[in-house]
Amino acid sequence: MALKNYEIVLVFSLSNGEEAVELLKEKFTELIEKNGTLGEVELWGKRRLAYPINYENEGYYMVINFSCDEKFPAELDRVINITDGVLRSLIVSKGE
Repeated sequence: MALKNYEIVLVFSLSNGEEAVELLKEKFTELIEKNGTLGEVELWGKRRLAYPINYENEGYYMVINFSCDEKFPAELDRVINITDGVLRSLIVSKGE
């Protein structure tokens, strides 16, 4: 199977503390490494949200570029949706 390139933006909640953010960063980078090829990881850090999400005004932003088969992004999205501490996420397929 041919690998496709993807980019994911994750926004983590800061309400559980810095340790929880570190655990989430590790969890998702390890999950991507197991199922594909991890590319550039950008840690944007703590930023003000454009609008409150779950009564929070700040979040921790992380951007990951990776390559994997076409089925993994759906599984990644499923895991993100059942993980506490993730405010928002967006997975985008990048061009060739």
